[in-house]
Amino acid sequence: MPPTITIIGAGSAVFSLSMVRDLCLTPSLHGSRVVFMDIDQGRLDAIHALAIRYAQEIGITLELCKTTDRREALQGADLVVNAALAAGHHRLRTGWDVARKLGYRWGGSLHIMHDEAYWINFYQYRLFESVIEDILDLCPNAWYVQSANPVKAGITYLARKYPQARIVGLCHGYSGVYNLARQLGLEREHLSFEIPGVNHFIWLTKLFYKGQDALPLIDAWIAEHSAAAWARDDWDSELNPKKCDLYRRIGAFPIGDTAGDGGGSWGWWYHLDDDTERQWKEDPGRFWNGFFTDGEAQVAEIARISADPAVRVSERFPPELSGESIVPLAEALLCDTERVIICNIANTGNFVPGIPADFQVEVPALVSKRGIQGVQTGGLPPAALAYTLRDCVTQTNLELAAYTSGSRDLLLELVLMDPWTRTLEQARTLVDSIAALPWHADLAAHYRTSYGHADGASRRHKDRGAAL
Repeated sequence: MPPTITIIGAGSAVFSLSMVRDLCLTPSLHGSRVVFMDIDQGRLDAIHALAIRYAQEIGITLELCKTTDRREALQGADLVVNAALAAGHHRLRTGWDVARKLGYRWGGSLHIMHDEAYWINFYQYRLFESVIEDILDLCPNAWYVQSANPVKAGITYLARKYPQARIVGLCHGYSGVYNLARQLGLEREHLSFEIPGVNHFIWLTKLFYKGQDALPLIDAWIAEHSAAAWARDDWDSELNPKKCDLYRRIGAFPIGDTAGDGGGSWGWWYHLDDDTERQWKEDPGRFWNGFFTDGEAQVAEIARISADPAVRVSERFPPELSGESIVPLAEALLCDTERVIICNIANTGNFVPGIPADFQVEVPALVSKRGIQGVQTGGLPPAALAYTLRDCVTQTNLELAAYTSGSRDLLLELVLMDPWTRTLEQARTLVDSIAALPWHADLAAHYRTSYGHADGASRRHKDRGAAL
């Protein structure tokens, strides 16, 4: 019987159409039932119509369904992909505006000036939980694949709370190694590598080309070609000044979102002020402006194609594999086509030494009908591990503690850990200002603990002393 694949948040049209294209190019999954689910009826109708046209143009049979009812979408599902954003980009950008006025900048601000800001994560956690609980109720044997951010915090939280669920996260950030290889003149099919870490914070520790150690090629490129490349303002290359500086200092190369604008523009010392950013050819504002405008353009383009039946969808999106891991993962899990895939899973097998066992790691895994079996890596260099623990593990654990307890006090402590926080008053103003925004009533009610805890504790100690 063909499998059922459900896409939550299918209104993300480019994402969903990319999945359909990969399904059309994967013979073992032909005939699959694909259920598109989104609460936005207009966007749902558009992607559903486009997907039908695409499959017909390619000549592939898929049973393509749509619904705005999530529980209906999960009936009989074998694999559930969550690509949904519960809080729109306007909430993210308005929060950033508040933060900037208070002195926060892009650059290592992983829970504020990042698309995984704590006020966006709040809504994502609630969504993730509700989806998992519906899965456990309606299709408990289905695999839950999380592509929606925050993958790091989301997989950590869900794996801890729902150990009985079959959970995995996917992110394409690791594919930055292929961009790096191309810039070095290396052919992808002859590469092997190891890039351990946590999501959006992974480091290339081993790189082989045709069986030979290729890391020295990075050193050679820096010595021989970097000056000319950087003079061209080649700011978005993997081999950019900031990443190469981190490589020279730490001994592993930051890949994809690691130190990139999409991963929070870590570390803060490259972003001290506008002059420093120009020195390192960093421009997070330019990146995010392009991210939002490109996204809006893609939505408009999808709407235009959907409204014009004369346009051949397969010409706009040629039948070529996307390079994303979701359909290869689905084929491995559902059809027992064994392969190694970079996955985000709990570190239960000490896959990345030094990371807590109940925390998410991004590692290669052997995937088949037997499940997802993480592969042991050689771990991270000391400095990379230290930064991972300080800036990723510790802060994520604190955010999750704040979320699970509903503590505004702990949320304040999270903001105090941000590299751009200078005073307690600045941090309190940010937390209270975000909570006071008109669309954050649920967030304000959830993080209910007042800031009087420390003062109350002092008074209790004082009263106890008087009684003695």
